[in-house]
Amino acid sequence: MRLIVRPGSFKSRDGTGGTKLTGRTHENLDRLLQSGGIRLGRAQRDRLDWLAGQYGAPTFDDVSDTGRKGVVILREPPSGAAAELFYRSLSPGCAVVIPTSENPGFDFLKSKLTEFGTVGPCGADGPHELWWGGIGWSKFLTAADTCTVRPRIVSCYPRGGDANAASSLRHALERFALAGHIEPIDTEFSDRVLCFEKAEFMVRMWNKYREPLLFVEAGAMLREAPLLPSFLGCDVALHKWNRWEMSARTLYLGRTERAEMLLRAWQQLAASYPAIWEGYLLDQAWSLTSSQVPLDTVWLPRSYHALKGDLGAMRATVLHDQQTTTLELGPDPAFSGIVRTARRAGRSSARDAFMVMTSNAQTANGVAVILRDIAASDAGAVAATVEALTGAYTANCGGYGRLELSLCAWQDDVGAARDAAALARYRILEIAPGQRIANDFFAHQAADDAVMTARHLFP
Repeated sequence: MRLIVRPGSFKSRDGTGGTKLTGRTHENLDRLLQSGGIRLGRAQRDRLDWLAGQYGAPTFDDVSDTGRKGVVILREPPSGAAAELFYRSLSPGCAVVIPTSENPGFDFLKSKLTEFGTVGPCGADGPHELWWGGIGWSKFLTAADTCTVRPRIVSCYPRGGDANAASSLRHALERFALAGHIEPIDTEFSDRVLCFEKAEFMVRMWNKYREPLLFVEAGAMLREAPLLPSFLGCDVALHKWNRWEMSARTLYLGRTERAEMLLRAWQQLAASYPAIWEGYLLDQAWSLTSSQVPLDTVWLPRSYHALKGDLGAMRATVLHDQQTTTLELGPDPAFSGIVRTARRAGRSSARDAFMVMTSNAQTANGVAVILRDIAASDAGAVAATVEALTGAYTANCGGYGRLELSLCAWQDDVGAARDAAALARYRILEIAPGQRIANDFFAHQAADDAVMTARHLFP
């Protein structure tokens, strides 16, 4: 399934925390980004502005190696030793922002940091994925208590199941004065809710209420008011089990069109593939959505996804009644190899399109561009090639209605991307980082296609 939405057609995120930046601060930040050759889309810039309001003025990573504070912007992936030194120089008063985080060269450093969130690419204006993280959640967890935007807690359970399953959750809503909606629903099985049933319930809640929605499983307990996602002002917030597998046990949806797009993509996938577990379908819905619009995602801390028996269960905000097991989260361990490495680093995997762009061309044909060898290439060359490709497509699409860009580190990734593009009957182009991309790149390819077609029709 390919869900195509024109990038830039959604409103910017509505943050609820942080200090409003002054005009002078905006100008200084503009100059800093321009001096570093960094291009951000509106949603990405909104997130950076929010972080500057929380932490202070951003600087580049090469300004100083001691006494770091504020927002530190990384432009190049550090080596192993440099990453360790950089990590040791950070404090809880620092946030790290990586504007070209789709590059696997940043993966090692990301593995040492706490991953707060990502903002997807914004087309030609912001053609990279923005990643932000730091040294733990303590600053945000404390500040979230001041948030005035409170989500509506929603949950469901099988109508034929235990009527007392949600009693603890109901009591918590009363204790924290939170709006909620908990109901029994018709299900195929009396002991569990299937993915498509949960997705349909969430769509119904989305249509019924106007507040941000926070879904938690009916058997969960709330130890504190779960205000972190609404404080961060994101489109969607969820937890990655073992840092790679997305879980639908705790799922936040902000009141944005991007969040609605994710929800409806999840619903369609769940209805089409009811035998696949919900976490992987949510993962695929996230991939589809974040490749087409700048989805502002927060990766919730474990305190929002704690399980009974966890060492940190006593400090949990959301405590689920499931035992510590991966059985419900991913019944086929081998299946995870498709996405595990990239997801641990907050990236789309090579099997997913990194970015989808659409044009005004009134055609159904598409072009798939595969950028190979990105792990073995200079990060600046990879970034420049991505920017040149998106700029060329914006300047002259060559009559191609859609562009799908895939980033591949290894040859087997290239093969998988080619297979996916062939199934969609796309024109396939394979390029290398640093390759010159002229503004008429796509027009030139279309002209070559026309010549080949003419030779085939009139040999």
